Amino acid sequence: MSEPFSVRVTVRGYETDVQGHLNQAVYLNYAEHARWSLLQAAGIRQKDLLARGVGPVALETTIQYRRELLAGDEVDVTCAFEWGEGKTFRIRQTIRKTDGTVAAELTGVGGLMDLTKRKLVANPAEHFKELASDPGLFGL
Repeated sequence: MSEPFSVRVTVRGYETDVQGHLNQAVYLNYAEHARWSLLQAAGIRQKDLLARGVGPVALETTIQYRRELLAGDEVDVTCAFEWGEGKTFRIRQTIRKTDGTVAAELTGVGGLMDLTKRKLVANPAEHFKELASDPGLFGL
């Protein structure tokens, strides 16, 4: 299995709390940034999704905080999709300092919503495969 998609982010001072730690909500922003970066790298733009009448939705997110992050820390945020048989998929993400220290692990459940019917589409992997110029980035 190949390495998961990854994007580098530098922790900015304004993202920290009064203890100097990265604010808990910002971990979600970093994870979202990695997911959209993966879509872009695979050749899928927001306008492509809208033209098809679909949009990705987050249904559940779990974060396990492992080590603190401070302003100036550089981290790599990974993103790996896991496909099943139904209307949902899992996304596993790790936020890791450049020295290899795992700062957080995120697991999410997502889907692809039909924007007219406001319901999840069946077999979202097929939609991603058809839209992507590089579906291998999704493990497809």
